[in-house]
Amino acid sequence: MRVATLFVILIISGILLQVNAQEIQSKYMEQVQQFSSKPEIKEAFAYIREIDDQTIADMITLTEIPAPSYHEEEKGKAFAEMLRKAGADSVWTDEVGNVIGLRKGTKGEKTILVEGHLDTVFPFGTDVNVKQKGDTLFAPGIGDASRSVAMIVALLKTMEAQNLRTSHNIWFTGTVGEEGLGDLYGVKHLFREGAHPLAAHIAIDGGGLEDIVNGGIGSLRYKVTFKGSGGHSYGAFGIGNPHNALAQSVVAFVPKADAFTKEGPKTTYSISVLGGGTSVNSIPYESWMLVDMRSESNEKLQGINTLFLESMQEGLKKENDIVRRGKPLTVDIEKVGDRPSGLASPESPLIQQSMAIANFLTGKDPKLSSSSTNSNIAFSKGIPAVTIGRGGEGGGVHTLDEWWLNKDGYLGIQNALLLVLMQGEYIPD
Repeated sequence: MRVATLFVILIISGILLQVNAQEIQSKYMEQVQQFSSKPEIKEAFAYIREIDDQTIADMITLTEIPAPSYHEEEKGKAFAEMLRKAGADSVWTDEVGNVIGLRKGTKGEKTILVEGHLDTVFPFGTDVNVKQKGDTLFAPGIGDASRSVAMIVALLKTMEAQNLRTSHNIWFTGTVGEEGLGDLYGVKHLFREGAHPLAAHIAIDGGGLEDIVNGGIGSLRYKVTFKGSGGHSYGAFGIGNPHNALAQSVVAFVPKADAFTKEGPKTTYSISVLGGGTSVNSIPYESWMLVDMRSESNEKLQGINTLFLESMQEGLKKENDIVRRGKPLTVDIEKVGDRPSGLASPESPLIQQSMAIANFLTGKDPKLSSSSTNSNIAFSKGIPAVTIGRGGEGGGVHTLDEWWLNKDGYLGIQNALLLVLMQGEYIPD
């Protein structure tokens, strides 16, 4: 029996409780050990290793198809064809671009979602050709998240080839819009009100198998644009300057945010991108910024959000108070991201199974943590969810130097297979 040493923050009705992460209950360790000893599961594990070269080839194919958020169509088509060849009962693309491959359950009373995201943070024009140096693959998006999507294909292929049936339906899915300003719009659509009910969500998006995400870090993102008439820096002097208003708003916000984030659950803020202006001798007609705020606590996130919105108005007023001529400046505050927070109990069956499987396959103590992944939506709705690792080794995520090394990468697929079969209620022959 293993005891994780990570501390997690439980958020219950706005009350913050710090507790020791739960140990793996013996019944789940025994369940995993018994399950893994079945001959058909051992054969499936061996099959995963047999098809490893093709899984890597699929990963490379998917990596080399550009897929910025909101532009995943071509990668989605390639992924859909892989699902068809792997044996999905049906494959379709939904209204927002999520690609779903259904494997019917023997009863089909519930549906389990297992997914990786199709999009990357890299714009069109980025060189996404995979280069190999020794045993290591280099390319933007090779790990995050082409590896995850290739694993989805390998999972389906393994279950089909080895005739592993489940009671529940399984959706093998490539989702859109996970990264950045995509704002999780793919999974938001899957979990929208009135959508087909999903009983559990297994997201593949992370590193080591022992690193298990059972909580979602909430975030709010804004594009703030201060606007004026603009004009010549000398001839129009005295009109409102949007850059000044933006600077005043940042000066008003940062000290308040600094004080607010020094205590309690981790809460962060970043003035991330700035823009506006046309030339050195022109008063700009607009000044804009992108701002990111995050917290494990919804209460803290809403608190810093209030400070931010107040500061934007304060900065606008300070500049308008010194305008000598022309119309006052205005400000547009556009919310461009809203990721909810949430937490799955360490004692819940899905999290206990995830911990037990990771410990069984790696011998390492699993660590529970919160992050910002597709699972945020299910966490926030109280639907069983977890984000598990891709396996192998990797680094340089979200950079042009991203890399992935196939060091025991097959374990990631075995890990996901056991979890999918357990959640899907595996039906032995």
